[in-house]
Amino acid sequence: MQKLKILVAGSTGYIGTELIKLLSKHKKVKIKYLCGNSSIGKTMSSYDKSLKNIKLPKIIKFSEKLLNDVDVIYTALPNGEAQKISNKLKEHNTLIDLSADFRLNNSKSYFKYYKIKHSSIKNIPKSIYALPEIKNKQIKDFKIIGCPGCYPTSVLIPLIPLIRNNIISNKNIIIDSKSGYSGAGRGVHKKFKNQNLYESLSVYGIKTHRHNSEIQQELNNETGKKVEFTFTPHLSPMFRGILTTIYCDTTKKNNINTIYNQLKNFYKNNEFIKISKKNSLIGTNDVIYTNNCLISVCKSKVKNKVIILSAIDNLIKGGGGQAIQNMNLLFNFKQSMGLKWGMFLFYYYFFYKIARQQH
Repeated sequence: MQKLKILVAGSTGYIGTELIKLLSKHKKVKIKYLCGNSSIGKTMSSYDKSLKNIKLPKIIKFSEKLLNDVDVIYTALPNGEAQKISNKLKEHNTLIDLSADFRLNNSKSYFKYYKIKHSSIKNIPKSIYALPEIKNKQIKDFKIIGCPGCYPTSVLIPLIPLIRNNIISNKNIIIDSKSGYSGAGRGVHKKFKNQNLYESLSVYGIKTHRHNSEIQQELNNETGKKVEFTFTPHLSPMFRGILTTIYCDTTKKNNINTIYNQLKNFYKNNEFIKISKKNSLIGTNDVIYTNNCLISVCKSKVKNKVIILSAIDNLIKGGGGQAIQNMNLLFNFKQSMGLKWGMFLFYYYFFYKIARQQH
């Protein structure tokens, strides 16, 4: 089989850059085009020095004619842009979108949360909200893949199997998520210029955060129930990673053991979902530079309550890694292909920084 030819639109953001690092090591693909606007003519090493020795095309302006010569288009663009590209897709193209353009199955909901009128309503039914651990069998039937947001990924992976099987209550779920500032994009430094981004913890988006929409949609759709939850995100003084803490009520006769066993059994054949020992104290350092989701089930001091911890790397499992995992499913590649070298990146950066400091 020939290598898949790849176009990445939105190459220079944090997620786009991470995606390119992973794709450059994937044995079954060739990066044919990198597209941008303000970055036209530049190389990726201008944005990330670790890409200096990797052979990549220069960044060019996107045009429809490029679609004739590629198999897969990754879009890591501002909301609203992937819709426009979806209207130009050729029959042989597959679109894998990392924005919110194909996460919601209702254009009215999209407008409510994103304040953008959807320009490709006809393609919404042709797309799938592709959380690979839940939708792995359905993904192959679609050519437009909407990758989940980073927060929802950390929330839905532990909650869907539990609510679906009546092990926890679908009422009064409290979700507290803390993300590294890379989740807000390269513009985060300007957006939070009046705050001490590197030494303070900031809450934002109470009640109004856009990810409420897809969490609600998928919990309702995947469990067949009206799920009631409160979601509060925080921006943390770290670059990458998400730690989500979920407080929930158990249903009759269920406890920490039944919750642990359900998650362990549900994900027993999944190499990216790791269930820690009960009451384990986990952190983002356990998952950064990997495509893993690490889950811990903890006992609460309050009767019939349980605490679930979920940790991911927002740029990989909540971004580029999950997008590649979806591509692997689509084209019958091994799910882990291109996703097992994340810790190499960690050590590369670590020793690279030490070397720079010594000179």
